[in-house]
Amino acid sequence: MGTEFLLEHAESMQNMMIARATGGDAANYDYGQARAALLQSSDIAHLVPRMVKTCRSPSQFWAHINRYPTYAERREYIWSEFRPLLDKLEQVGAPSDSAIGEALERFDSAHVHAAWQKALDRRASDPEGAITMAKSLVESVCKYVVAQMEGKERADNGDDLPQLYRKASHLLNLAPDQHMEDTFKRILGGCSNIVTGLGELRNRVGDAHGQGPRPVKPSPRHAELAVNLAGTMASFLIATLEARS
Repeated sequence: MGTEFLLEHAESMQNMMIARATGGDAANYDYGQARAALLQSSDIAHLVPRMVKTCRSPSQFWAHINRYPTYAERREYIWSEFRPLLDKLEQVGAPSDSAIGEALERFDSAHVHAAWQKALDRRASDPEGAITMAKSLVESVCKYVVAQMEGKERADNGDDLPQLYRKASHLLNLAPDQHMEDTFKRILGGCSNIVTGLGELRNRVGDAHGQGPRPVKPSPRHAELAVNLAGTMASFLIATLEARS
């Protein structure tokens, strides 16, 4: 099946689900045709929303979507579920995605590039997981930088992310206290705050820790912010390391 054909059916299915979720109708025949087209393509099977796979008719989808009390919540949920599939079919990504991806591909660590890809893939469908992978990405790059600069095979595993970044930034001459110019001190201090914030965000809402009685549920936009910041910091550290080589 061609990409345009699948894109048409994906958009049609998303629109029908939004219509049904917000008080409108969806024809059984059209719903079934779009669903069948999406499920028959092995290339996109992993990106098709689970609700498309499990809800065989508009009435079954109606029972599924009722867990969300407001129309706004229902629309946001449907959009977030379809975003990975539509992005794939449209080959859409943030402008920074490809640039950061290229930098990480040059980096001599398969784990780092894998972490970036997982973070990208999970931004919309699994915000908590994307935030966890964003933190893991920066952590892996910091460990690699420290190991390379100190001539070790690997960095010590006992440090948390802020400690790792402090070590890496000092070794790369990126620590605020290593510069006299106020502008550079503020920018580099901001970089340090971003890394610390990523670690705190992961601990607060990421899936690597159990959550308390009032869990915070991140949305795709929160995950996208975390992933983009992590990718920017990782590529900056890599570029600085390469410049010193």
